Amino acid sequence: MERAEDVPLYGRDPLLRALVPRLTGLKYDERSRTAREFQHDLPVVLLTGRHGMGRSAVLRELAAHYRGRLPLAHIRIAPAGAAAFSSAGAPASQPGGTDADGHVTTDLTGLLTELARQLAPSYRRPFPVLLPGLFAVSSWDPGDGAERDAVCLRLARLLIACRMADAPEQDVRRAWAAAVEARLGPVGPRAPDAPGGGAASVSRALHGEYAHRHRAGAERDWYRARFPQLPPGTDPLALLGDWYHQGGDYRRAVERTLVAALRHDVAGAYGRLQRWNREPWPLVLLDDVHLPAGRRFLDLLLEHRATPESPEREELVVVATRLGEPPGNDPSPVRRELPDLVRPCGWERRGTAPSAGLLTVPLTPLSRDDVLPLLEAGSAGAPLHPYLASALHSLTGGHPAATAMLCSAVRAATRAGLAVAPRDLLELPAPDGRPVAEALLARLLPDRRQRDRLTLLSLARDSAAAEALASRLRLEGPEQLPANAVTDYLEQQHWQHLTPPESPLVTDPLLQRLLVHEARRLSPGPDDSRGWQEIHRFLQNHHAQRGDEGEADALRHMLAAGGVETVVASLAEEFQSEQDERGAGHWLRCLRYAATAPTPPERDWQDDRLRIALGAHDGRYIHLDDTERCVNRLLHALWYLSEPHTEPDPDTCTAIEQELAYLSLRHPSWRVALGQAARRWPAAARDKRPLPVPGQ
Repeated sequence: MERAEDVPLYGRDPLLRALVPRLTGLKYDERSRTAREFQHDLPVVLLTGRHGMGRSAVLRELAAHYRGRLPLAHIRIAPAGAAAFSSAGAPASQPGGTDADGHVTTDLTGLLTELARQLAPSYRRPFPVLLPGLFAVSSWDPGDGAERDAVCLRLARLLIACRMADAPEQDVRRAWAAAVEARLGPVGPRAPDAPGGGAASVSRALHGEYAHRHRAGAERDWYRARFPQLPPGTDPLALLGDWYHQGGDYRRAVERTLVAALRHDVAGAYGRLQRWNREPWPLVLLDDVHLPAGRRFLDLLLEHRATPESPEREELVVVATRLGEPPGNDPSPVRRELPDLVRPCGWERRGTAPSAGLLTVPLTPLSRDDVLPLLEAGSAGAPLHPYLASALHSLTGGHPAATAMLCSAVRAATRAGLAVAPRDLLELPAPDGRPVAEALLARLLPDRRQRDRLTLLSLARDSAAAEALASRLRLEGPEQLPANAVTDYLEQQHWQHLTPPESPLVTDPLLQRLLVHEARRLSPGPDDSRGWQEIHRFLQNHHAQRGDEGEADALRHMLAAGGVETVVASLAEEFQSEQDERGAGHWLRCLRYAATAPTPPERDWQDDRLRIALGAHDGRYIHLDDTERCVNRLLHALWYLSEPHTEPDPDTCTAIEQELAYLSLRHPSWRVALGQAARRWPAAARDKRPLPVPGQ
């Protein structure tokens, strides 16, 4: 969960100030009405993005601006088994309020209960149909006092919000727990064929106590209409609880009924007078609907809205967030980019599929222009490096959380009077004293065990190399092969999808840079089997066994291990011996890929790449011939510019052009290919684009 103060909201104004006001009918930061874009059919707005893209921050910002101005519910969905709500001994929440992240729920019933609780204070007669249904399906395992107290506390808060109880919530909780326990009496053994067993008997006791305290009204007729096959005299709410605990198709039918009850009550709260007065529609903010409870609620809501004969027309404005990309390859949802939302987005339902009710909006990275204001905000002391904003954007790719953390670290350093160079960005301290790269990686990959594995295995080229490295390092675990386990983890965390065996283990550039940086920082030493040099030497040998197919990978790992002379000698030898015209493309690909090698740890290596590239250290290499010295300068220039934080200065780009032009004149069959590279590579390096290879 990203924090609002950590994640900048630049570029989100079209959503905050344009789309949501047109949905709710109320301006974002003014107490005035605005025209609604959607009159008779509302889309569910689904915000998508990776970890740290600001999904939660957007919802938090909407909650802060609209709370108290319209009916609002802000709920965060958590995985099953997480703490869903405060136990009886926890401090009571503020009445009608919500914490900074929104209240947490783990199942559909809890989500509906929390929706009703948060929306209820805004309604004159809140949820007359949904409320008894929620009591009819709520339960706990008899004998589990902690679960009983938690459920009763949740229901007590709901009753207080609906103005059906006015005592302190702990008093209401204790009264209900005692009343239900009295109805249950001694708990006997569960019958093998009794659906739901003891939990079902608790539901019946809860429903009985509710019916005793609050006389049934029209809601019983509403539920009876949902079960027309019932014999006369049968209580439909008792049946609702029994079906819920039977599970399977029965529970799905009950959940469908409860969502219909929610829609019925919300629609009933907006009569002709409220519509004439153009009262704002209620706003529901749901965080992390990719988790089961959120996914189930959205599916049911969209299913209800897509039914042509549905008698309800509730105007719930739902803005939800989903980790990762929109679900599946379904063409029914309408997709709009953030800039498209400034003006009416033209959404309308396409077809009868439930997913046609979705309007998906991907949250995009920050632009380069967004970074400089973040660096300058609140900074003081030493002036900023002129290329720092561009270097930071290249390093993070505009990832909002990473950008915010690095900008915060830069501001803290400048306030302390330190000068921050682009190469220092990942070495700056976080507020807790850790290196900022470590803190950011822990935030983006919260599973410590998988993160530690990935830190080492990310140095490998693909799954086969990663498995060989895992075997070498004796990485073991109770599950499957280590490389498969970490790719599964990355896919579950929506960093990538269906990683092919031949592709890099980590495909996200920011994540890969952070992992490699951590592997370098944590390297125990040059002679340790888990040290940086030993790992890269092992991977170099692994790829060398693949012949020409593995040559580029072998050269890259050799360079990462510090074997610059060996890489230069290998490239120069191939340049001088290979005469086949088609070999030029292979040579350029090997050169280009080798130059992307991560640099060795600073304690084992001195970074003279820029000076070597510009010829300042040619005196060190008098033992090399002209071609070898040219290859040496070219490799160092490309290696230096391959790093995201380095400034593509004109001298280095010119050096690349001159070295390639020189080589083109020294090779009779590669002249055309090398001449094209001499013209194209400097421009690509200046723009930080991939270097093109002729024929690709």
